[in-house]
Amino acid sequence: MGWPNIFQRGTLLSRFSHHHIVVFLLTFFSYSLLHASRKTFSNVKVSISKQWTPSALNKSVELPVEVWNSNHLFPSAEEATLFLGTLDTIFLFSYAVGLFISGIVGDRLNLRWVLSFGMCSSALVVFVFGTLTEWLHFYSMGLYCCLWIVNGLLQSTGWPCVVAVMGNWFGKAGRGVVFGLWSACASVGNILGACLASSVLQYGYEYAFLVTAAVQFAGGIIIFFGLLVSPEEIGLPAIEAKENLEEDSHRPLINGAENEDEYEPNYSIQEGSPITQVKAISFYRACCLPGVIPYSLAYACLKLVNYSFFFWLPFYLSNNFGWKEAEADKLSIWYDVGGIIGGTLQGFISDVLQKRAPVLALSLLLAVGSLVGYSRSPNNKSINALLMAVTGFFIGGPSNMISSAISADLGRQELIQGSSEALATVTGIVDGTGSIGAAVGQYLVSLIQDNLGWMWVFYFFILMTSCTILFISPLIVREISSLTQRRQARILSE
Repeated sequence: MGWPNIFQRGTLLSRFSHHHIVVFLLTFFSYSLLHASRKTFSNVKVSISKQWTPSALNKSVELPVEVWNSNHLFPSAEEATLFLGTLDTIFLFSYAVGLFISGIVGDRLNLRWVLSFGMCSSALVVFVFGTLTEWLHFYSMGLYCCLWIVNGLLQSTGWPCVVAVMGNWFGKAGRGVVFGLWSACASVGNILGACLASSVLQYGYEYAFLVTAAVQFAGGIIIFFGLLVSPEEIGLPAIEAKENLEEDSHRPLINGAENEDEYEPNYSIQEGSPITQVKAISFYRACCLPGVIPYSLAYACLKLVNYSFFFWLPFYLSNNFGWKEAEADKLSIWYDVGGIIGGTLQGFISDVLQKRAPVLALSLLLAVGSLVGYSRSPNNKSINALLMAVTGFFIGGPSNMISSAISADLGRQELIQGSSEALATVTGIVDGTGSIGAAVGQYLVSLIQDNLGWMWVFYFFILMTSCTILFISPLIVREISSLTQRRQARILSE
């Protein structure tokens, strides 16, 4: 198996300037902060559920009966749990709609402005939702729903923008390992959110929202003044121009040509040619690009599973095993640790193979086994953490790769070299479709758990993981066939 030149020469790090490092870190932590504020909500569900139920069911806080009866929203904890699942669904549906819009807007406006606006505005909404309403003792289902819809729309500005900025700075060489490491931003955000929430939860869940909202708002200000969205802003050549001037030693990982022999390098930017202003790609044309629809449908199933762990894992640990909420929050970190390692390692392997789908297929097949194993985890924190990390490796890893490296591949394939402003649009389509699946899933998880129990929830996860493999099966077959032909050609040449 031939290694890409970037690994053979050991030039992965030498290609990058300090500007690349700053962009990597700023986009990494900006999305980490967005995810931290989402994670806070899942980490305090038990506390919120207790706050919304009557005093007869609530033994955690000593308050007059009149206060509880005037403030509670639901007659039972089960109904409160169902509403929490509904809020997750509302958030993800508005998030999904926002992703389609944000991708289009991001390719037409300054990415730094869009990202900064989304971070600061979302922080204010989170503050009102979790902190201000509790300080004022104002509880309203309608208000909660409206705020969470707005929050979903604002948070959707994050992912298309940061992926587009990363795609502007980092080319296809080594993209799997770079984006695999960078896509850990969501998992790092989950860990950060869990740590922040558990550290102040003893003072009240409203302080968990307050801390994460304040940090996110500060991050939005830093992004506005410090982020460079493309090399051209400081006079450096665009990533396409830089790559086209180098030797084209291997094919791009996503290419419209069905046959590798038909591939010819397309040097769209040549020395001495004038720099023209590229036009953003249309939404319809972005949907018709090879691989966009299969990966979008696959991601809808996979994000459903991944986000179910994200939204419900602390609640599951506390509800199923009776562990304290703060302990469950900290233990849920191991799922994200597995996802970080999985995304980086699988991205590296896909760079070596120069193919993504076969790596995804193997990981998802093993994910089915890991889900079976985790569903039968004993009431032991060490064993549970180990099984959780393995599950995160095989579920979170592929999810990170589809949402980052593969989205960047799809948005910069050869068919659209004349219109490089497609990255945010394609990313919005893939992640938006994934979020629609995740939105439906969150309501189904709460419904299945309430009527059938947690074991049937895991059966549902196994079914969705299998559907993920099914949607990308044509790509898997084609890329495995391509690898086989390449190997046979190498053997014959020797």
